[in-house]
Amino acid sequence: MNQQNIAIIGDGAMATTCAMLLDHKGHRVTLWGPFIEQIEALIAERENRKFLPGIPLSPSLQFTTDEDFAMHKAQWIMAAVPSQYMRQVLKRFAGKVPAGVPIISVAKGIERKTLLRPTQVITDVLGTDTIGPLAALSGPSIAGELARRLPCTITAACEQPDIAEQIQQMFTTHWLRVYTNDDLLGVELAGATKNVIALAGGIIDGLRAGYNAKSALLCRGLSEIARLGTAMGARGETFFGISGVGDLATTCFCPAGRNRTAGELLGKGLKLDDVLNRIEGIVEGVPTTQAVLELARQHDVEMPITQAIHAVLFEELDPIDGIAQLMQRAPKAEHAG
Repeated sequence: MNQQNIAIIGDGAMATTCAMLLDHKGHRVTLWGPFIEQIEALIAERENRKFLPGIPLSPSLQFTTDEDFAMHKAQWIMAAVPSQYMRQVLKRFAGKVPAGVPIISVAKGIERKTLLRPTQVITDVLGTDTIGPLAALSGPSIAGELARRLPCTITAACEQPDIAEQIQQMFTTHWLRVYTNDDLLGVELAGATKNVIALAGGIIDGLRAGYNAKSALLCRGLSEIARLGTAMGARGETFFGISGVGDLATTCFCPAGRNRTAGELLGKGLKLDDVLNRIEGIVEGVPTTQAVLELARQHDVEMPITQAIHAVLFEELDPIDGIAQLMQRAPKAEHAG
């Protein structure tokens, strides 16, 4: 692919990692952040010490807090903002986005109040008359590992296959393999719902319930995710691919993941407010649990793990009692999805 002008909205770990990767591929990258102090630090130190300490940033990367500057001549836009903040951030770009430019989301969540996926929020805020094709990059992609060029595989999802293929070409390196998928709904749902199951995985770690329990949780959690996804119109096989079970496994087992860590602290007896105060950044699985449970109700889908996590988070259910309830459910034949 020829050199492209790429604007990245966000200055967190994944935003910075994508900026580094695209710069390595020879593209002109401008990263926008909302806070002048953080952007000034990135410019002066050439390092994102808050999210990716010790990893140098290329001199050719541009950083700004100016929305007009970020959008100037942009041929591609990446939205790398947590799903619960995406709406308020994107409002700053209303009327400034170049017409027809594709927008790639790397957010993994569901907006709590509207139950919208990240690409739906983008459409809702920026309008269908202005924006170009919408896509999502998702999969087991811990930013710190990707930034250190450890092997990684992700999915570029778009309902327009040619756009997915262009994104594939844009991001593929010798350490990052990118697959394409036209099931944008399924890929975004998988990325959001796995955070709920990761909270449960962390609770099992906090309770020291063992690997048998955690593996069973991962399997049955995947079944819940697939049930909801297919009921909403996604393809079942999406949830058994890289952006489904692949991302789920990484999120449930990675010690550094915010959702797994939050669950572990809950399992050790801390209250939700105390857990959230201890963790830097948003724990996407918490508001997403509320959104997913509401979607399950709307689509008449049984999601017992999600219900148990919701009760632990918001109804003061003891995590031990939550596991007991799941183990004591009526015996049945196994069905995947």
